[in-house]
Amino acid sequence: MSADVGESRSPAERKTARMPEWLESLFGQLLAVAISIVGGGIIIMLVGEDPILVFTTLLRGAFGSSERIAGSLLQATPIIISGVAACIAFRGGLFNIGIEGQLYMGGFAAAWVGFQFAMPVGIHMLVALAAAFAAGGLWILLPAIFRARFGTNEVVSTILSNYVAILLTSYLTIDVFKRPGGWSETEPIAETAHLPQLFEFSRLNAGLFIGVMLAVGLHLFLSRTAAGYGMNSMGSNIKFAEYGGVPVRRNILLILLCSGAIGGLAGGVETLGVHHRFMEGFAPGFGFDGVIAALLANGSPIGVIATALFFGSLRAGSLLMEVETNASREVITVFQAFIILCVSAQILIRRRRDSSQGERRWKF
Repeated sequence: MSADVGESRSPAERKTARMPEWLESLFGQLLAVAISIVGGGIIIMLVGEDPILVFTTLLRGAFGSSERIAGSLLQATPIIISGVAACIAFRGGLFNIGIEGQLYMGGFAAAWVGFQFAMPVGIHMLVALAAAFAAGGLWILLPAIFRARFGTNEVVSTILSNYVAILLTSYLTIDVFKRPGGWSETEPIAETAHLPQLFEFSRLNAGLFIGVMLAVGLHLFLSRTAAGYGMNSMGSNIKFAEYGGVPVRRNILLILLCSGAIGGLAGGVETLGVHHRFMEGFAPGFGFDGVIAALLANGSPIGVIATALFFGSLRAGSLLMEVETNASREVITVFQAFIILCVSAQILIRRRRDSSQGERRWKF
């Protein structure tokens, strides 16, 4: 009898019977982390190491002292900004996988302004950050135009642009702007362009506050403005958004440009706040980590702060883990791979379930 009643309920009634979306999303994120930890533990055992020892060493390396906590925050800073860049695209129903390349272009542009020009304190830093912002936006301009005008898949074009950006900045660093007698790096930037350092014992800098403010600002934009509502509606159902009067093509262009510009800003923060010059391979994987952090946060800008701190802690803790145990820091890559698989599976399941009820949504 109860089975007949359950079968007789409409799809809308069955939908309301499910757990709330935010709780379902949180459960999925925690499940993804748990599976990644279990998977990583299995890999650690296969290489002949004790998983408990490795994980405790990882925790000590990330949070064992004030210096290590600052190191975790330092690693998390570019991931927060890159994650915000990814969230901008995700919430508009788009995928900017080229944040790594935009980060490199932004980092080089900031360094160029830093060592090429002499400006007053404060102004120099702001101009260098603006150059990084502009470089990231310009680097995604062509994929954005092709996506908005011709419907070209932005995933493919932005992924390919990563390799061009990394190789281009390597060429400029090695053959054009290389510091005489130095490694593969440019001349140091002027001190007037440095981001303020927060502690004497760490390179942690004001870029952390920039990332947090960007995340909070994006959250307020999405939840409190009409333009943010239009952006969310595009991510939920682009056809519905177009029918409701949202200028979809223009928004696609603007969303991707903003996402790329924030990605470039992440590179500028890393250059001006940490390295104080541009170095070949100066920020390996931060852009990709930002995309993963945004996926794990389910496209939530506030959630990105937490997930970026998680990935930053893994990066910082892996340094001590590799010194005191036989486990390689590549274990962190295993964690991230498991997280990507779990989150991707959740997105596909949600899309299939919602399409069966007449909806087609990314659920960001």
